[in-house]
Amino acid sequence: MGPASSFVLPVREYLLVALTAAVVTFLLVGLVRALAFRVGAVAYPRKRDVHVQPMPRMGGVAIYGGVLGGMFLAHQLPVLRAAFDFSNDPWGVIVAGGVIVLVGAIDDRFELDSLTKLAGQITAAGILVLFGLQWMLAWVPGLGATVSLDQNQGALLTVLLAVTMINAMNFVDGLDGLAAGIGLIAAAATCAFSVGILVEREGAVEAYPPALIAAVLAGACLGFLPHNFNPARIFMGDSGSMLIGLMLAAATTSASGKINPSTRSAADLLGLLSPLIVVAAVLFVPVLDLLMAIIRRTRRGESPFSPDKMHLHHRLLEIGHSQRRAVLLIYLWAGVLAFGAVALTLFDPVIVGTCFVIGLIVTAVVSVIPRLRETRKS
Repeated sequence: MGPASSFVLPVREYLLVALTAAVVTFLLVGLVRALAFRVGAVAYPRKRDVHVQPMPRMGGVAIYGGVLGGMFLAHQLPVLRAAFDFSNDPWGVIVAGGVIVLVGAIDDRFELDSLTKLAGQITAAGILVLFGLQWMLAWVPGLGATVSLDQNQGALLTVLLAVTMINAMNFVDGLDGLAAGIGLIAAAATCAFSVGILVEREGAVEAYPPALIAAVLAGACLGFLPHNFNPARIFMGDSGSMLIGLMLAAATTSASGKINPSTRSAADLLGLLSPLIVVAAVLFVPVLDLLMAIIRRTRRGESPFSPDKMHLHHRLLEIGHSQRRAVLLIYLWAGVLAFGAVALTLFDPVIVGTCFVIGLIVTAVVSVIPRLRETRKS
């Protein structure tokens, strides 16, 4: 088998695994929806909510089922089996994902306090570390050098990144299909970069685990979207949003945290850091929203975790966008940022940079169109 054909098989297997995760998730949603109503995991409309009817939660259980289905298939495939043989990263994601979904499902039913949820998030992140999925090297931009992390430093960095990702996705889950769509975009972009590494390095086995984690997550999010896009029939709840955040953190850590930049040329540095850049870019909006919410609430003397109706998606609705349009706009922002970061590592930076700037301008104009119309009318 020649070099060209040797890369076709992994890509086909990644697509098959993603499709399997999507189908399993799609089929499980009906069962989970019935279970949520039966156990009382239902979101009743509140003043700050945008839905007007009681909605079942715990959709994350179906997403996790899709992840398990995709992982099981990957373990049986001849090429992707290498992801399990090379490292324990996939196993770590399976176990940690189960823990975070359990915590989220309990919260979807009983609404746990913020400290209990934080403890569950740290526990799940700690499981990733126990399975060896942690940062071992860090590149310091100011020094232009690579810093080796000891076990404790790497574990702390991994836990901080995972908890940040988990809460960012949890905060952004405010409109039908929003969190699932952002998870799909971020996972697809990270998978595309990892597959690019696979091709560039002629089948480098270290690229298999992050690509697998991202492909399975992308498929599961895709399978959930038909049930969750406006008008939604089920919410993913904290069980889903926290799982997505955890898996994005795991894929990023698996791709970037174990590669030594000093062994690569300066031109490849962006590529080495791209998984982190991808997720940072795609989560820029929700992370900024998270920070603004914390500042806003603490200035009012409230808890940083107290709810309000001033998130980005609420502001888009106030401008005049419909729920669907607001969600699609955030998809557009996320797609431009995420795939722009990936494209910079694969194609001519000048061309990609030009297209990226044009994309940002177009997206910004489209985002404020209702406000422009309102100004003209007045």
